[in-house]
Order: sequence, then C-alpha cells, then structure tokens
Amino acid sequence: MSENKQLHPKGNAPGGKGSGPEKRPGRFGFLFFLLILVLFFLLFFSGPEKRQGTEIPYTEFLSRVRQDQIESVEISGQEKIRGVLRGVYNEDGYFRTQIPYADPGLLSLLEEHNVRIRGVAPEISPLAVIFQFAPTILFIIVLLLMIRQMRGGNSAFQFGMSRARKYEGRKKVTFADVAGQKEAKNELEEVVDFLKNPGKYVKMGARIPKGVLLVGMPGTGKTLMARAVAGEAGVAYFSISGSDFVEMFVGVGASRVRDLFDQARKNSPCIIFIDELDAVGRTRGLGYGGGHDEREQTLNQMLVEMDGFDTKDGIIVLAATNRPDVLDPALLRPGRFDRQVTVAMPDIREREEILRIHAEKIPVGDDVDLRHFARATPGMSGADLANLVNEAALSAAGKNKETVGETDFEEARDKILMGVARKSVVLPVHERRMTAVHESGHALLHFYLAHSDPLHKVTIVPRGQALGVAFSLPERDTYSRTKSWLLDRICICFGGYAAETIVYGETTTGTKGDLDQATEIARKMVCQFGMSEDVGAVAFGSEDEPIFIGKEIARHKDYSEETARAIDGAVRRILQDAEGRAAALLSEHRRELDLPTEALLERETLDNAEIRSLLNLPAAEPRTEEESGDAGGTMEADADAGKER
Repeated sequence: MSENKQLHPKGNAPGGKGSGPEKRPGRFGFLFFLLILVLFFLLFFSGPEKRQGTEIPYTEFLSRVRQDQIESVEISGQEKIRGVLRGVYNEDGYFRTQIPYADPGLLSLLEEHNVRIRGVAPEISPLAVIFQFAPTILFIIVLLLMIRQMRGGNSAFQFGMSRARKYEGRKKVTFADVAGQKEAKNELEEVVDFLKNPGKYVKMGARIPKGVLLVGMPGTGKTLMARAVAGEAGVAYFSISGSDFVEMFVGVGASRVRDLFDQARKNSPCIIFIDELDAVGRTRGLGYGGGHDEREQTLNQMLVEMDGFDTKDGIIVLAATNRPDVLDPALLRPGRFDRQVTVAMPDIREREEILRIHAEKIPVGDDVDLRHFARATPGMSGADLANLVNEAALSAAGKNKETVGETDFEEARDKILMGVARKSVVLPVHERRMTAVHESGHALLHFYLAHSDPLHKVTIVPRGQALGVAFSLPERDTYSRTKSWLLDRICICFGGYAAETIVYGETTTGTKGDLDQATEIARKMVCQFGMSEDVGAVAFGSEDEPIFIGKEIARHKDYSEETARAIDGAVRRILQDAEGRAAALLSEHRRELDLPTEALLERETLDNAEIRSLLNLPAAEPRTEEESGDAGGTMEADADAGKER
C-alpha cells in the first residue's frame, strides 16, 4: 500500500542520538599522526648546537698544520674538517674547511704536528632525510586514507563490500501503517512470529520459510510491507536494491552478496530486503550473448547463500518484484523463496483507508468526502493516492487557502489522470465547437447504452495532448468485464466519430485515439477472450517475451493466413456494428446532441448531474455500499486522450 512512512538509518533519526553534525574521528586521528611526525623531525634535528667557525681554504689549513697553529680537529667522513687554532680560545679560534680530494697523507701530517684528531659521524641533511623516508611516509598516509574510506562513505576501495543500509530507527513502521492488504499481512504475521518466538517453531520441528517474495504492481507498497515486518518483529533491517549487486568488474557482485549475508549473521535475527529482485535474479543462460556473465555469478552466489545458512540464524530474506515470470526457477524453489505473497491493488475500502492515512498530514476541509474520491480512483495504487493527496495540498497552497477542499482534490485527480490543464491555449472558434461536438457525442451515449459506466465529467479544456476529455466512473470495482460492456465501450469510442460525421459530414484527426482504443478492444475480444461467433472460442497469437530485455517486442503468429483473414474480418465486423449503433443513437437524439455542445462552449466543463439536467433525465440514484463492491477496476477515458485534434 502507500509508502508514507520513512525510516531513518541508525544514528540519523530526527532527534536521535546521531542527529546533528557528523563526527569524523578518522580526521582527528590523521591530524594526530601528522603532529607526531613533525615532532619526530624536530627532535631528530634538534641537538647540541655546534659552532661552525670561519671557512678557510684547504691549502691554508695544511699550511697552518705545518706551522703548528692547529690544536685539534674533527673529521666528518672524508670531506669535512672542523678545528680549533692553538692558543686562540674565543670565537675566532674555530674554523672549518672542506677536503677537495682524497689525501692519504693527511693523518700522518696531523700526527707529526701533535694535532688531536677526533672522528665524528657525517652530518645528516634534513632534506636528504625527507627524500629518504618520503616513500614510507607516503605509503602510511595512503594506507590511513584507505582504512578511513573503507570504514564509511563511498570509496573506490570498497567494491566488494555490500551497499545495504541498516535501519534501526526509533520510529518503527508497523502493520497499522499499511492500509488494507489483509491477506498479505496474514501471510507475513507468521514470519514476524518466528522472529519474535523462534523457540516454539524449533520445538515443533517446523521450518520457517527462508525467503518471502512480495509480488505486485508498482506502487502497491511492497517495500512498506517489508519494513512493517521488520518493525513488528523489532529486528535489524538491511535494505538493498537488486541493481546494487551488479558491477562491471567480475566477481564484485558475488563479493557483495557474501558481505551482505555476513553482516546479517552478525546482526541476527534480522531481515534482508532486496528490492527489484528481477534486476539480478533473471533466468540464467537466456540473455542475449549467452555465457557466464557477472550477473549470473551474482545470482549463483545468492542461491548458495540462501540455501546455505541455517534456519537457526534467524535471517529472513524478503524480496520484491513486479516481474516474477522472469525470475530463475532456482530462486523460487522450496528452501529459497518458499512463499510468494501477492500485494494487490487496493479496493475501494482500502483506497479510502490510504487516503485517510495521507489526509491526516494536511488540513482537509469539511466538504471533502474521501469515500467519494476512493470510488473515483479505481485502479490507483497506494503511491498514486499519496501523490493525489500531495497534489491537492500543493493546489490549495498555491491558492493561499487555509484548508484543502473538494475542488483541490478534483483538480489533483484530473491532473493525474488527464494531464495538466492548458488553459492558455487559444483555439479557433470552429475548432473549439468541433471539440465540443466530439465530446458531446461521447457523453451522450453513456445515457442510452444499457451496459456502460455512468458518465462522470466531460470537458473541452485542453489537458496534456488532448483538446477535450470525457470519462466515465464505474459504479463498482470489477475484476472482469462482460461482452456486453466491451461492445458498449467500443460504441462509446465511436461517439465522437459519429457526432462529427452527423454534424459536419466528415471527421477530424482527433478520432485517432478513439479508433486505436476501439480496435485494441475488438482484437482482444477476437484473439484473447473468444468473444467472436465467426472465429470461435480460440486464443490466437502467443506473446514472445525475451527474458533478458523483459519487454514484449513481438507476438508469435501461430495461425494460418486463412485464420488471419477470419480474425481481421471478425474485428472489422465488431467495429462496423459499433459505429453503426453509435451513429443510429446520435441521429435519433440529434436535438439532445446540441444541448451539451452549447453548454460546453459556455461553461467548458460539465458533470453528470448538469448533463442530466440539460437532457431532462432523472438524477442518478445513489448506490448502497453493498452494491458498490470491493474489487479493483479502472477509470475509463472516453476521449482522444493523448492525441491532438
């Protein structure tokens, strides 16, 4: 259902322990290391200060030695000499010189003239030390940076680490936050009970399902349902997308799978939730190019991990997908994903519950009937309904209103279903009238066909790519449609076509969308539903759906050319009969066709009650709750939606 609750990672929940500026202990450790390094160099090069003395040439030094003017010398290596003049005990008595060449007789000369000789270690240049230790220092710095990056944050050095996020926020999502889905909740309550009380299952020798696959259309709340399981059980919750496992480097995906399950074992009991499982779990060996690619290695590792860990570890794998048909059979066998839970589209009562959950966040006006909008939104998922409430709030805020009223909800629903109203478009007078005639033809047929849905609204305000829209609102949600309803539906599609022909003697390009919709319904009636007496109750044309792409790109023709001609004839006959019925009804009620046309030119939008008043028809009788039904249906658009006239 609707995913209106947000979990916060541990330490980052609003008001939690980790809120506020993020602490960076790694940065302080690095600065401390640099400080120690600087102090080491200062201590290394700081020592007793040596007097340098006056620099003299080497020849002068030899001359002074022969004249017995040198008292003592310090020889550093084979290059430098520091000394003291005999009898001079101040600063002028110190000297230094550089040996320019190898002089083997120097020591003998100094001994002959009674010069005290002392050898000292060569002086170390700070620059030379830096160059000598630079590679080691650089390696240590890089190593510290790698460790720091691998501990947290995105890094090029954590290819093989799992990207799963762990949720342990204070604000838990429970089943109470999920509207409807009673059957799905019942299936998952068993998983919750196992995580809370595993002992009673182990005592009975029962084996809890290792994996639960949540299947449903986009926006039905599969992710929210998985979070609710974690919230009810009060355990850690690891969330990751299937695409996060796949990487261009060979072996990285398998390594991430191993790391994910290692983390889960350390936090047992816990839940692993893999969203969009079909990104990594598609059937092996059927992709274009074949071979053993990186995705298949990742899938193989996932199969091993799921079948390898013991049930006593308390690890439950939840996964969500809207394409269970493309998953590898090895994933769906018992011992891996033992159970499939269908998260269905909400019915009318569940839609009302979802709307109430989201409406609690906004100031709703007293004129808003959420039951009415639950009925007016068949086929919408929980995410669609959340978007509806948000769009209504945005509309009210843009008008500087204090509460969100019924008109705001109406505008939001029309915006989602038909697109943004293009009120700035200025149509020529004759095109505007032709649009009104076209939409009146659609609208009028709703009142003279026995099996059609009641008309909800008709407008000539351009929305999206359509210059006008008329759409019906089912009185009840339905799981299936009858042949009579489909034939009336095709007849309504021809309403605009027939009205233009009756009034102007020709049609416009605006009928393209209607013809497309009518032809599609008629062909499905013949080829899929077996609703043609000419062809019979036979299904023709199986769909070829490549697993790797996951998108229908072709329909396999499994019938002869003679059968194809029969199918085309049956489809054409259905369309011709519907066109004839539409033309006959509108010709019979020619005067009534002009009434909504003129009203649309004046008011631009008419609802069911206003058209009934124009045609002097009795008001629609309200249906009871039992008659409304609880199944899932779709709102039908009766205009050339998506096509310019």
